[in-house]
Amino acid sequence: MKNFTFLISLITVVFWGNLTNAQKISDGQTLEVNGMSVTFNILNKESIESGGKQYDRYKVSASVKNTSDKPYNIRLSAFPQIVSNIGLVELDCINATGARLTSKKIELKMKAQILNVTYSAYDKSGKFTTNTIPVTGSYYFDPGDTLNDNAIFIVPQGEKPDVSVRSLR
Repeated sequence: MKNFTFLISLITVVFWGNLTNAQKISDGQTLEVNGMSVTFNILNKESIESGGKQYDRYKVSASVKNTSDKPYNIRLSAFPQIVSNIGLVELDCINATGARLTSKKIELKMKAQILNVTYSAYDKSGKFTTNTIPVTGSYYFDPGDTLNDNAIFIVPQGEKPDVSVRSLR
């Protein structure tokens, strides 16, 4: 019983910790989050049926603009290097069902800087060849840059998407 009480307490603390960092955002609203302007828009709404239940399907758009004078950069030091923390902001739809493989959140990520690398090597026939391959050199989000993404949220019928924003930087 002590373990169960501890587990419930831990889950509650983690849940409330995530909620305190998040801010609510509604259709057409723009929020300032750590020097970034985050905008959320509902583009389209339609009613659908799935599994015998009625739902509302929303096509939504999110954008983030770097309004500060601070660039965000991740420089890569070796190839291949796995980088998973390139997210800037996350918009989480709390009441999204995720039905029909739709989204529950939108994560806006930094842009990749692609470099063309030229290398020379011998091919299988022994001939000396020169090739070019694209390589990711860094990830960036400069002052004044804007990033956009779209998603589909399915929510219970009669409800609008309940969206919160939190900074990942």
